[in-house]
This record gives sequence, C-alpha cells and structure tokens, in this order.
Amino acid sequence: MNRQAPRGPSLALLALLVVAGTVTGCTPQEKDGGSSGHGPDANAKAGPALAAVDSLTVKGRAPKTGYDRGRFGSPWADTDSNGCGTRDDILKRDLEDVKYRDGDCEVASGKLAPDPYTGKDVTFTRGRSQVDIDHLVALSDAWQKGAGKWQPSKRIAFANDPLNLLAVDAGPNRGKGDGDTATWLPPDKGYRCAYVARQVAVKKKYEVWVTGAERDAMKRVLSGCPEEKLPTGGSATAAPGRFHAR
Repeated sequence: MNRQAPRGPSLALLALLVVAGTVTGCTPQEKDGGSSGHGPDANAKAGPALAAVDSLTVKGRAPKTGYDRGRFGSPWADTDSNGCGTRDDILKRDLEDVKYRDGDCEVASGKLAPDPYTGKDVTFTRGRSQVDIDHLVALSDAWQKGAGKWQPSKRIAFANDPLNLLAVDAGPNRGKGDGDTATWLPPDKGYRCAYVARQVAVKKKYEVWVTGAERDAMKRVLSGCPEEKLPTGGSATAAPGRFHAR
C-alpha cells in the first residue's frame, strides 16, 4: 500500500499562527505624552536627551541635613548683571502681553499662554500672582544629590540659571515640591518629554546625580520620544564673586 506524504499544518492552525504573529508584531507602544506606559522601548534609537541619561551618575539620595534656601544665595540674584532680578528675567521670557511697572524690568502683568504644566492659560498680576518660577531640578533635590558639597558660587549659579527655571502655574508647582522624575511629572502629558529633557540637561551641566529609580523614570519617558533634543545654554556654572551664600 502506498504511503501518504506527510500532511502540512491544517488551514485552521495556519490561520491561528498568522493571527498570533500579527498581534505580537504590531502592538503599538502605549504613549504617555511621548512616554511608554510599560518601560523603556528596547528598540528605540537613543536621541540626544535619551542618550544623555546614561551619562548621569547614579547614586543613592544623601540626607537633607543642612539644607536651607540661603545656601543658594539671595533669591533671584542678578547674576547676569543686566539690571533685573532673575525672576523678572524669566517672567519676561515666558509670559505674553507683558506690561511693566516702571521701565522695562519689573513685570507688572502678563499671561502664561499656555502654562506648560497644565496646558491652560494663567494670568500673572504682580502681588496676587498665580504664576511661580519653578526650579525644574529643585534646590532641595540638588542638595541631596551633590549640591551640599559644592562651592557657594556654583549653588548661586544653579539657583539662577535660566536653563533650570520656568514660569508655571503655581498650583501644580507647589504640589511638586522637591520631587524628581520618579515622583512627579507635569499633569499635561504632552509636556513631559520636554520637561524631563530639561532636567537631564540641568543635571548633566551641574553634575547632579540621579537615583536608580529616577534614571529609570527618565528613560521611560524619553524612550517614547527618542529624538527629543537635549537643551543647552543658560548661565555659567559659577556666579560672579560679588554674590555670596551661607
């Protein structure tokens, strides 16, 4: 009796394999304002900001012992010697429809349109402002990750560096406290990539270290936007000698 040739997979089995391959091969990455909801994408090409995360030193958080705002000098010192305090410099940079109290330095009113943290417009009126100037890398966070050992001139420069400053809605900013990327992100998911890239840039510039959880959170966000650029610029990393801190 003639033997039959081996029979191939049934049509039903072939169909199942095709469906399974389609499902596993085409599942879109979940986005979270550019970030993945399931950790860093192993296949993402590292762009400037994402690649820079690996250049940051990873260490545990040091104690907050000895931290005081005065360790970073007088608030909003005119370290760039343009005749205006840092706070007004950032308000002029970030607000629209700016009006001045006198001359072209002290900002009297304007509009944050939109606020980067919420995506909503916020009106600024001096004396009853709903706008804060946020240190993207909080002074207390920096203190616990290296700044406690810096020279005063470096801490003063850090506190007044435009690269680390942003006009934002006061509400979410005060909720942020001294949180890092692992513990706080802007409510507006569309701004998270830019926000994290700025934090990476500041920490790289000033050699502020990150915790392991913080590094992983930075990668998780930036892997969803791997071409995000690393911001540059700001001031020098040492303030002029006429400024002093505790």
